[in-house]
Amino acid sequence: MIPTQTGSCHALVPAAGSGSRMGTPADRPMPKQYLQLAGRPLIWHALATLCATPAIANVFVVLAPDDALWPAAQMAALGPKLRVLRCGGETRAQSVANGLREMAGELGDIGHDWILVHDAARPCLTIALVEKLIAEVGEDDAGGLLAVPVADTLKRAYDGGRVLETVAREGLWQAQTPQMFRHRLLLDALDFAPAVTDEASAIEALGLSPRLVAADVSNLKVTYPLDLKLAEWILENRDKP
Repeated sequence: MIPTQTGSCHALVPAAGSGSRMGTPADRPMPKQYLQLAGRPLIWHALATLCATPAIANVFVVLAPDDALWPAAQMAALGPKLRVLRCGGETRAQSVANGLREMAGELGDIGHDWILVHDAARPCLTIALVEKLIAEVGEDDAGGLLAVPVADTLKRAYDGGRVLETVAREGLWQAQTPQMFRHRLLLDALDFAPAVTDEASAIEALGLSPRLVAADVSNLKVTYPLDLKLAEWILENRDKP
């Protein structure tokens, strides 16, 4: 399924954050990526999918340098594709950039290789979605990302929760992950725009327009406590009628 003869595909999963929107540290001392979901750490599910995708050569997970909670023995069962980098930064963009540099140090000249950056908190990713992203991005110089068109009516708020206006949803998409870009391009983009909240925004800052690849809402991001229950339902019912 690798779409190019000039570069391999590697996954990068930043996992150095604390997931503050799941609750305060006093309420929730466990970082979000290690919360239990369907009997395993939340992050395990995304890593398992990426490791099982034939087109992906390596899966790098970026941890905080002082992370003592990484379940190494449990993760070892995912196989030799999985590699741990303890170079996480204070922000997602810093963690990704640090990871990209560490990857190059381990693998050598991978500037032309494809990097698929995926949220640790998107446990319901499927191999089919990863393969669709790889196939549709193909040789696109701007790369691309999974996303879904906005379905709900959007309101812009002011004054602590009053409607200022209704925002037209035509042409609006909700970004998901993985987001897929060439290694050298992505690292240059993050150096140029280090304050972004996703990789596509950094690419856009360079004047490029990444390709939107239609996904579905089941590839949700676990952000709030209720999302854990939704993700568990998806995982347990995905293959059922």
